[in-house]
Amino acid sequence: MNADAAPRWIVIAQGCTIAALLAGAMLIGVAGAAAAPAQHQPASTSTIGRTWPIAEPDAMAEIAARVAKQPRDMRAQFGPRNNWSALRAAALDPAPADRVRTVVPFYTLDFDVKLPDGRMLYPKGYSFNPLTYVKLPQRLVIAHPRDLAWALEAARPSDFVIVTAGDAIELGERTGRAIYLLEERMKDRLGLTVAPVIVAQSGHKLVLTEFGPRSRAATLKAGTVK
Repeated sequence: MNADAAPRWIVIAQGCTIAALLAGAMLIGVAGAAAAPAQHQPASTSTIGRTWPIAEPDAMAEIAARVAKQPRDMRAQFGPRNNWSALRAAALDPAPADRVRTVVPFYTLDFDVKLPDGRMLYPKGYSFNPLTYVKLPQRLVIAHPRDLAWALEAARPSDFVIVTAGDAIELGERTGRAIYLLEERMKDRLGLTVAPVIVAQSGHKLVLTEFGPRSRAATLKAGTVK
């Protein structure tokens, strides 16, 4: 493993969201190919040698059987949804005015990275910029629920809409669009201080475009984003 390969491996391990997006794009491509009309007749098949029936049970049948044994409504076991710690968002102050700034999201290793033979490759405390190795495939549109109408107007179809408070599940059901909660870890790593803000990658840095009250009102009135 060379010196450049290790940071790439580390970023991939940390970038689960990006990996999931890439996997989703691959699935869409496969689905599209499967839906395309056939251009030729299927080839005939034949059996050569001995065959045996499949011994493993059907995976979907196993899942259906396990689901059938579960209570029809498990909400009572978890309590009210507004008490779930997983649904508590990180808060941001309202943006007082328009501002554009840049952030380099350096990441510092909290563990040693060693080669299989035990030699140290990158020690704990080593810092690097993940954007040197990966590219964010979408923007992040982050807003308080009171500015959700603005966020939905500002967001492109591929963007992530992220809120700083409220019930993301209920908001998603009401708007018909996936809504995510801002986590403290994301807030810290992206250097977020106010909202609404749109985060986009530019080269090896992040550009944070913050929108003040006047810009938000103008966006909603015109139906476009500056």
